[in-house]
Amino acid sequence: MYLRPKTLDEAVTLLASPGGQILAGGTDFYPALGERLPQGRVVDITALREIRGITFEPDHIRIGGLTTWTDIVRAPLPRCFDALKAAAREVGSVQIQNRGTVAGNLCNASPAADGVPPLLILDAEVELASAAVTRRIPLQQFLAGNRKTQRRPDEILTAVLVPRRIENAASAFIKLGARRYLVISISMVAVVVQPDASGRVSEAHIAVGSCSAKALRLTALEHTLPGLPFKRGIGAAVKAEHLTPLTPIDDVRATADYRRDASLTLVQRALDACAETR
Repeated sequence: MYLRPKTLDEAVTLLASPGGQILAGGTDFYPALGERLPQGRVVDITALREIRGITFEPDHIRIGGLTTWTDIVRAPLPRCFDALKAAAREVGSVQIQNRGTVAGNLCNASPAADGVPPLLILDAEVELASAAVTRRIPLQQFLAGNRKTQRRPDEILTAVLVPRRIENAASAFIKLGARRYLVISISMVAVVVQPDASGRVSEAHIAVGSCSAKALRLTALEHTLPGLPFKRGIGAAVKAEHLTPLTPIDDVRATADYRRDASLTLVQRALDACAETR
Protein backbone atom coordinates (compact mmCIF):
# COMPACT_ATOMS: atom_id res chain seq x y z
CA MET A 1 0.00 0.00 0.00
CA TYR A 2 1.32 3.42 -1.04
CA LEU A 3 0.39 6.46 1.09
CA ARG A 4 1.38 10.10 0.54
CA PRO A 5 0.45 12.30 3.54
CA LYS A 6 0.36 16.06 3.09
CA THR A 7 1.22 17.07 6.68
CA LEU A 8 3.63 15.90 9.36
CA ASP A 9 0.74 15.16 11.73
CA GLU A 10 -0.83 12.90 9.12
CA ALA A 11 2.49 11.17 8.44
CA VAL A 12 3.29 10.36 12.08
CA THR A 13 -0.27 9.13 12.59
CA LEU A 14 0.20 6.67 9.72
CA LEU A 15 3.53 5.51 11.18
CA ALA A 16 1.96 4.96 14.61
CA SER A 17 0.58 1.67 13.28
CA PRO A 18 3.22 -1.07 12.78
CA GLY A 19 4.47 -1.94 9.33
CA GLY A 20 5.04 1.47 7.76
CA GLN A 21 8.18 2.25 5.74
CA ILE A 22 9.29 5.81 5.06
CA LEU A 23 10.05 6.90 1.50
CA ALA A 24 11.83 10.27 1.24
CA GLY A 25 14.20 10.90 -1.69
CA GLY A 26 14.15 7.22 -2.62
CA THR A 27 17.82 7.14 -3.62
CA ASP A 28 18.58 4.47 -1.00
CA PHE A 29 15.08 3.00 -0.63
CA TYR A 30 14.70 1.58 -4.13
CA PRO A 31 18.26 0.26 -4.66
CA ALA A 32 17.97 -1.62 -1.34
CA LEU A 33 14.96 -3.53 -2.69
CA GLY A 34 16.86 -5.07 -5.57
CA GLU A 35 14.31 -7.01 -7.62
CA ARG A 36 11.84 -7.25 -4.74
CA LEU A 37 8.66 -5.20 -4.43
CA PRO A 38 8.06 -3.05 -1.33
CA GLN A 39 6.23 -4.87 1.44
CA GLY A 40 3.61 -3.43 3.79
CA ARG A 41 2.74 0.27 3.78
CA VAL A 42 5.04 2.75 2.06
CA VAL A 43 4.62 6.22 3.58
CA ASP A 44 5.90 8.73 1.03
CA ILE A 45 6.78 11.92 2.95
CA THR A 46 7.98 13.98 -0.02
CA ALA A 47 4.92 16.26 0.19
CA LEU A 48 5.77 17.45 3.73
CA ARG A 49 6.95 20.95 2.86
CA GLU A 50 7.11 21.85 6.56
CA ILE A 51 10.25 19.73 7.03
CA ARG A 52 12.18 20.96 4.00
CA GLY A 53 14.43 24.01 3.94
CA ILE A 54 16.92 25.84 6.15
CA THR A 55 16.02 28.40 8.80
CA PHE A 56 18.19 30.54 11.08
CA GLU A 57 16.98 30.52 14.66
CA PRO A 58 18.56 32.35 17.62
CA ASP A 59 20.45 29.35 19.02
CA HIS A 60 20.79 27.06 16.04
CA ILE A 61 20.45 26.61 12.31
CA ARG A 62 17.65 24.22 11.44
CA ILE A 63 18.01 21.97 8.39
CA GLY A 64 14.72 20.26 7.57
CA GLY A 65 14.97 16.51 7.13
CA LEU A 66 13.68 16.67 3.54
CA THR A 67 16.25 19.30 2.56
CA THR A 68 18.14 17.97 -0.46
CA TRP A 69 21.86 18.07 -1.03
CA THR A 70 21.30 20.53 -3.86
CA ASP A 71 19.48 22.76 -1.35
CA ILE A 72 22.57 22.57 0.90
CA VAL A 73 24.92 23.52 -1.93
CA ARG A 74 22.80 26.54 -2.91
CA ALA A 75 22.02 27.85 0.57
CA PRO A 76 23.84 30.94 1.95
CA LEU A 77 25.29 29.18 4.98
CA PRO A 78 28.03 30.38 7.37
CA ARG A 79 31.65 29.53 6.74
CA CYS A 80 31.68 26.61 9.19
CA PHE A 81 29.32 24.82 6.77
CA ASP A 82 31.89 24.83 3.94
CA ALA A 83 32.74 21.20 4.76
CA LEU A 84 29.07 20.20 4.54
CA LYS A 85 28.70 21.99 1.21
CA ALA A 86 31.78 20.19 -0.12
CA ALA A 87 30.35 16.86 1.04
CA ALA A 88 26.99 17.67 -0.57
CA ARG A 89 28.75 17.98 -3.94
CA GLU A 90 30.17 14.47 -3.44
CA VAL A 91 26.83 12.73 -2.80
CA GLY A 92 26.43 10.62 -5.93
CA SER A 93 25.54 12.42 -9.15
CA VAL A 94 23.78 15.75 -9.55
CA GLN A 95 20.54 13.82 -10.06
CA ILE A 96 21.03 12.09 -6.70
CA GLN A 97 21.83 15.43 -5.06
CA ASN A 98 18.56 16.80 -6.44
CA ARG A 99 16.52 13.99 -4.85
CA GLY A 100 18.54 12.64 -1.93
CA THR A 101 17.70 14.14 1.46
CA VAL A 102 19.73 14.94 4.55
CA ALA A 103 17.44 12.75 6.68
CA GLY A 104 17.75 9.84 4.27
CA ASN A 105 21.53 10.02 4.33
CA LEU A 106 21.58 9.97 8.13
CA CYS A 107 18.90 7.31 8.60
CA ASN A 108 20.53 5.01 6.06
CA ALA A 109 23.50 5.12 8.45
CA SER A 110 26.15 3.89 6.05
CA PRO A 111 29.67 4.14 7.50
CA ALA A 112 30.48 5.93 4.23
CA ALA A 113 27.61 8.45 4.37
CA ASP A 114 29.13 11.69 3.05
CA GLY A 115 26.91 13.95 5.14
CA VAL A 116 27.82 12.52 8.53
CA PRO A 117 31.40 13.75 9.25
CA PRO A 118 30.66 17.40 8.35
CA LEU A 119 27.63 17.37 10.67
CA LEU A 120 29.50 15.60 13.48
CA ILE A 121 32.13 18.35 13.59
CA LEU A 122 29.33 20.92 13.97
CA ASP A 123 27.94 19.16 17.08
CA ALA A 124 24.68 18.54 15.22
CA GLU A 125 21.59 17.09 16.85
CA VAL A 126 18.71 15.33 15.11
CA GLU A 127 15.05 15.95 15.82
CA LEU A 128 12.74 12.94 15.74
CA ALA A 129 8.94 13.26 15.70
CA SER A 130 6.30 10.63 16.40
CA ALA A 131 2.58 10.87 17.12
CA ALA A 132 3.41 10.80 20.84
CA VAL A 133 6.49 13.01 21.27
CA THR A 134 9.25 15.04 19.62
CA ARG A 135 12.78 14.43 20.90
CA ARG A 136 16.34 15.49 20.13
CA ILE A 137 19.47 13.33 20.14
CA PRO A 138 23.12 14.23 19.39
CA LEU A 139 24.01 12.89 15.95
CA GLN A 140 26.91 10.83 17.33
CA GLN A 141 24.47 9.06 19.66
CA PHE A 142 21.76 8.72 16.98
CA LEU A 143 24.14 6.67 14.83
CA ALA A 144 24.27 3.29 16.55
CA GLY A 145 26.49 1.40 14.09
CA ASN A 146 26.63 0.12 10.53
CA ARG A 147 23.11 0.76 9.10
CA LYS A 148 21.76 1.19 12.64
CA THR A 149 20.25 4.27 14.28
CA GLN A 150 18.23 5.20 17.36
CA ARG A 151 15.19 6.08 15.19
CA ARG A 152 12.11 4.15 16.20
CA PRO A 153 9.80 2.77 13.46
CA ASP A 154 7.11 5.33 14.31
CA GLU A 155 9.46 8.33 14.06
CA ILE A 156 10.42 10.72 11.27
CA LEU A 157 13.74 12.58 11.33
CA THR A 158 12.28 16.05 10.92
CA ALA A 159 15.39 18.22 11.26
CA VAL A 160 19.09 18.52 11.91
CA LEU A 161 19.97 21.26 14.39
CA VAL A 162 23.40 22.91 14.34
CA PRO A 163 24.31 25.22 17.25
CA ARG A 164 25.37 28.75 16.28
CA ARG A 165 28.67 28.82 18.17
CA ILE A 166 31.51 28.80 15.63
CA GLU A 167 29.88 30.16 12.50
CA ASN A 168 33.01 31.90 11.20
CA ALA A 169 35.31 28.92 11.76
CA ALA A 170 37.21 27.48 8.79
CA SER A 171 36.10 24.02 7.67
CA ALA A 172 37.14 21.47 5.06
CA PHE A 173 36.00 18.09 3.74
CA ILE A 174 38.23 15.67 1.83
CA LYS A 175 37.09 12.36 0.37
CA LEU A 176 39.29 9.60 -1.03
CA GLY A 177 37.86 7.07 -3.46
CA ALA A 178 38.98 4.85 -6.30
CA ARG A 179 37.93 7.58 -8.74
CA ARG A 180 36.90 11.23 -8.56
CA TYR A 181 33.11 10.99 -8.77
CA LEU A 182 30.25 8.53 -8.12
CA VAL A 183 32.24 6.44 -5.68
CA ILE A 184 31.93 5.03 -2.17
CA SER A 185 34.76 6.48 -0.14
CA ILE A 186 37.83 4.65 1.11
CA SER A 187 38.14 7.34 3.76
CA MET A 188 36.77 10.82 4.28
CA VAL A 189 37.60 13.56 6.73
CA ALA A 190 35.83 16.69 7.93
CA VAL A 191 37.57 19.39 9.98
CA VAL A 192 36.47 22.69 11.50
CA VAL A 193 38.91 25.03 13.27
CA GLN A 194 38.15 28.20 15.24
CA PRO A 195 41.20 30.44 15.84
CA ASP A 196 41.49 32.96 18.65
CA ALA A 197 42.45 36.64 18.33
CA SER A 198 46.16 35.81 18.47
CA GLY A 199 45.98 33.40 15.52
CA ARG A 200 46.17 30.21 17.55
CA VAL A 201 43.72 27.32 17.56
CA SER A 202 40.93 27.93 20.03
CA GLU A 203 38.79 24.94 19.12
CA ALA A 204 39.04 22.13 16.57
CA HIS A 205 36.72 19.28 15.65
CA ILE A 206 37.80 16.37 13.42
CA ALA A 207 35.68 13.45 12.16
CA VAL A 208 36.60 10.48 9.97
CA GLY A 209 34.16 8.33 7.99
CA SER A 210 34.44 4.97 6.18
CA CYS A 211 36.97 3.71 8.72
CA SER A 212 34.68 2.38 11.47
CA ALA A 213 31.16 1.03 11.86
CA LYS A 214 30.12 4.69 12.05
CA ALA A 215 31.95 7.97 11.53
CA LEU A 216 33.91 9.05 14.60
CA ARG A 217 35.25 12.24 16.14
CA LEU A 218 38.98 12.14 16.98
CA THR A 219 38.65 13.64 20.44
CA ALA A 220 42.25 13.02 21.56
CA LEU A 221 43.50 14.99 18.55
CA GLU A 222 40.92 17.72 19.19
CA HIS A 223 42.36 18.17 22.68
CA THR A 224 45.90 18.37 21.30
CA LEU A 225 45.40 21.20 18.82
CA PRO A 226 44.23 24.19 20.94
CA GLY A 227 47.07 26.67 21.48
CA LEU A 228 48.98 25.72 18.33
CA PRO A 229 49.60 28.41 15.68
CA PHE A 230 46.83 28.21 13.11
CA LYS A 231 48.91 28.27 9.94
CA ARG A 232 49.94 25.98 7.13
CA GLY A 233 51.91 23.10 8.57
CA ILE A 234 49.54 22.56 11.46
CA GLY A 235 48.76 19.16 9.93
CA ALA A 236 52.16 17.96 11.09
CA ALA A 237 50.75 17.87 14.62
CA VAL A 238 48.63 14.85 13.64
CA LYS A 239 50.27 11.54 14.52
CA ALA A 240 49.28 7.94 13.85
CA GLU A 241 48.29 7.42 17.48
CA HIS A 242 45.57 10.06 17.12
CA LEU A 243 43.75 7.67 14.78
CA THR A 244 43.70 4.78 17.25
CA PRO A 245 39.89 4.94 17.74
CA LEU A 246 39.35 4.02 14.07
CA THR A 247 38.63 0.38 13.22
CA PRO A 248 39.00 0.15 9.44
CA ILE A 249 38.31 -3.11 7.60
CA ASP A 250 39.71 -4.86 4.54
CA ASP A 251 37.27 -4.86 1.63
CA VAL A 252 37.21 -4.58 -2.16
CA ARG A 253 38.02 -0.86 -2.00
CA ALA A 254 41.08 -0.91 0.26
CA THR A 255 42.91 -2.70 3.05
CA ALA A 256 42.56 -1.64 6.66
CA ASP A 257 46.22 -0.54 6.73
CA TYR A 258 45.77 1.59 3.63
CA ARG A 259 42.64 3.20 5.09
CA ARG A 260 44.45 4.08 8.30
CA ASP A 261 47.47 5.54 6.48
CA ALA A 262 45.25 7.44 4.05
CA SER A 263 43.15 8.85 6.88
CA LEU A 264 46.25 10.22 8.58
CA THR A 265 47.21 12.05 5.40
CA LEU A 266 43.66 13.32 4.83
CA VAL A 267 43.40 14.75 8.35
CA GLN A 268 46.74 16.51 7.90
CA ARG A 269 45.66 17.94 4.54
CA ALA A 270 42.25 19.04 5.82
CA LEU A 271 43.82 20.95 8.72
CA ASP A 272 46.26 22.64 6.36
CA ALA A 273 43.42 23.49 3.99
CA CYS A 274 41.56 25.20 6.83
CA ALA A 275 44.67 27.21 7.71
CA GLU A 276 45.02 28.37 4.12
CA THR A 277 41.48 29.77 4.03
CA ARG A 278 41.48 31.58 7.39
